[in-house]
Amino acid sequence: MSTQPSNEPSVTDRHLLSTQAYGTGRHLAARQSLYQWQTPRHDLPGLVVEELARVRGAVADVGCGNGKFVQRIRTQRPDLTVLPMDVSPGILAGIAGAVAADVQQLPIVDRALGAVLAMHMLYHVEDQARAVRELGRVLAKGGIAIASTNSRTDKRELEDLWRRAAGDVLGIPEGPARVQLSARFTLEDAPTILGAVFEDVRTIPLPGVVEVTDPEPVVAHLASYEAWADKMGVPFKETIARARERVEETVQAKGAFRITCLGGILLCSGAH
Repeated sequence: MSTQPSNEPSVTDRHLLSTQAYGTGRHLAARQSLYQWQTPRHDLPGLVVEELARVRGAVADVGCGNGKFVQRIRTQRPDLTVLPMDVSPGILAGIAGAVAADVQQLPIVDRALGAVLAMHMLYHVEDQARAVRELGRVLAKGGIAIASTNSRTDKRELEDLWRRAAGDVLGIPEGPARVQLSARFTLEDAPTILGAVFEDVRTIPLPGVVEVTDPEPVVAHLASYEAWADKMGVPFKETIARARERVEETVQAKGAFRITCLGGILLCSGAH
């Protein structure tokens, strides 16, 4: 049985993304919350604001999710016009000026933006080459695109936890790998994909370690993949319950459950 990361087609299923996965911000917030226990803490919205220092005019946040970046930019850079966009209308509730839009066909005229954001979302896009061309098309001369994703080595301890918990449920040493969202657009692959459109792609790695003494943040993170439960090849709720027990056992034995994280930001300029 394969233990490789699952490159599941449903990761790009627009209906699933706009309903079960991101119909509201609940699951996304659960995944984001795990980083409260990370050392060092990386303030991604703050880093983005820093990179926008020279940008003027309009900025689109494509795949803006629950609006964390939109809110920070509007607070710290009120001079910028921020355009929040996402394929899921439900998750946009409460974000002023937000529109439902697909990065593969942006409702923005050529060269209109000083910057465009694609934060932890390009792995959900079916035609990534087309999406990246769109990011380049809407940028004015000298504009920047900022993307983010995770390394293929990110949170390996969670993948190991899931496979072992799934194996326990199935009565085998290791169960199947869970669906991994970023497997289609990793930190290692992203420069090549983005480099097809942008002359300069710079990666800023953001490593850290999450350490928890309570299983709840880990359980909430795993449970946030509920939209893909029927794609996992294992009883989902039973595996979550067994994962909780395994985390508790690790905390009792070692004092904490540790997860090694590696995400990053990609700064893209010089669109062809």
